Amino acid sequence: MERELALEIVRVTELAALASAPWMGRGDKINADGAATSAMRAMFDSISVRGTVVIGEGEMDEAPMLYIGEQVGSMNGPEVDVAVDPLEGTEIVAKGLNNAMSVIAIAGKGNLLHAPDMYMEKLAVGPQLVGKLSLTDPLELTLKKAAEALNRNVSELTVMILDRVRHESTIKMLRKVGVRIKFLTDGDVAGAMAPAFPEAGIDLYVGSGGAPEGVLAAAALKCLGGEIQGRLMPSDANEYSRCVQMGIEDPYKVLSMEDMIGSEDVIFAATGVTPGEFLGGVRYLPDERAETHSIVMRAKTRTIRFIRALHYLPNKKLIHP
Repeated sequence: MERELALEIVRVTELAALASAPWMGRGDKINADGAATSAMRAMFDSISVRGTVVIGEGEMDEAPMLYIGEQVGSMNGPEVDVAVDPLEGTEIVAKGLNNAMSVIAIAGKGNLLHAPDMYMEKLAVGPQLVGKLSLTDPLELTLKKAAEALNRNVSELTVMILDRVRHESTIKMLRKVGVRIKFLTDGDVAGAMAPAFPEAGIDLYVGSGGAPEGVLAAAALKCLGGEIQGRLMPSDANEYSRCVQMGIEDPYKVLSMEDMIGSEDVIFAATGVTPGEFLGGVRYLPDERAETHSIVMRAKTRTIRFIRALHYLPNKKLIHP
């Protein structure tokens, strides 16, 4: 993939963030997500790729735009797989909370896992723990191994997990062994990325979240030098069959980074909608301007760019507050 694409796709996440930000705190996650999706889809037409959405807003009959299988881009340039979450954290924006962002990952055609819309068990770590832990181990053993690898006591670890009823037994165990816990209300991609940012103070991300978000997180962590392992959690025979239909022969297999995003180059971009662990949110300024904070990364070079941009809103014809 051409390196210029890294700076092109961040324009897409910027516009989606600007479109959804006016809905912050208004209690309307549907319109917030719709605004982000419309803006992202419109901006894609200016990007020089022949893209196919493999992770998007749903099936064609469920999503009017950015549906799985939709063709995006100018239809000039390389063929790529596209994974998008126009508004990662719709509930976050609706409630005016932290860690919402607009997210894109692109890779060469055939590299991104067509992840079904179901839960995935996850274990994400930063560079210091890559290759040292396994999702197949009991979590208590994983924590012990992590502490040894980091030359710390277990009680000095900080673990991030989504605050969900389904995690009650896991949270009880984490408290029993004495680790510090940082709860995440929403924002599964940001949570999985957090261990790769030293300033976030997170050692491991554990628990279950969306499978599509797992693929997006894998793209980010490959660029950051971190690691995520995942295992799909089909809840019934229909979900199991769906995995098989999407080309996943063993739905219960532990998925590596390569299983999720291939072994070639991948580009990841995200723009904050509300303030988060490593990105600022959209901030409105005088004179009809707004400030955005984005990250754009490429796995091949491991270059990480943080971009602060000032936008003159009257010129953003593709957003509709």
